Amino acid sequence: MNFLLPLTGSFAQPAAENPTVAMIEAAFAHHGLDWRYLNVEVAPADLGDAVRGARAMGWRGFNCSIPHKVAVIAHLDGLGQSAQIIGAVNTVVRQGDRLIGENTDGRGFVAALRQEVDPAGKAVVLFGAGGAARAVAVEMALAGARQITIVNRSAGRGQALVDLLNDRTPAQARLAIWDGPFAVPAGTDIVIHATSVGLYPDVEAMPAIAIESLTPAMVVADGIHNPPLTPLLRAAQARGCRTVDGLGMLVQQGVIGLKYWTGVDADPQVMRQALLALRL
Repeated sequence: MNFLLPLTGSFAQPAAENPTVAMIEAAFAHHGLDWRYLNVEVAPADLGDAVRGARAMGWRGFNCSIPHKVAVIAHLDGLGQSAQIIGAVNTVVRQGDRLIGENTDGRGFVAALRQEVDPAGKAVVLFGAGGAARAVAVEMALAGARQITIVNRSAGRGQALVDLLNDRTPAQARLAIWDGPFAVPAGTDIVIHATSVGLYPDVEAMPAIAIESLTPAMVVADGIHNPPLTPLLRAAQARGCRTVDGLGMLVQQGVIGLKYWTGVDADPQVMRQALLALRL
């Protein structure tokens, strides 16, 4: 039996309540894989010991959540391309005797988005500049997005992301300050919300976006997975926009991680159904 270890910085949820555990274990069962995915609480001071333990026991890989995504890098043997640019790791893969850090946050988002639109050559408006937004922005740039406008309340953090994109990726990036309802510019192809506004339990919270500026030509994506259909997505659909929900992003992260660890192309519909059964 093979094991995968998610390292969490907060109290570990029971498997029946943890979305990632539920969808990964469902994929293992569906594909007949004799694997287990265990949720383990690791204090920041114990992170090094936990990684050394996973290495010594031959674990095939593990996930990292906040606050371990950056600190874990010091305990690894190398980084994938996007993890190196983003400066954070959420997935670790054993390659022989080496532990390699990857970041599937943004890649999962782009994979879900591609079911509606190819980012290549597109103009993107992205709300937020935190960890999730950083991962999504980098992967959108690597996927060929032509122009990325980062909309953020903090000029410092927003400009840091803009500089990263301009310096390390082919995309052209610029900053717009988010100081009120933001009107999405005409000609925008893809609108991405990558903040925590609207996340459970604040399920009726709405990001300050001028809904009347959305047009049917735009694809609107929300990184919030709980609930899957956020007020922003409902409003965008009412405007005739195609939409992409955060549940698809979470599923695709799992699909990518499973491919890294097992070599199997997991069925995303099995994983999505496992998440929907949790009534997110």
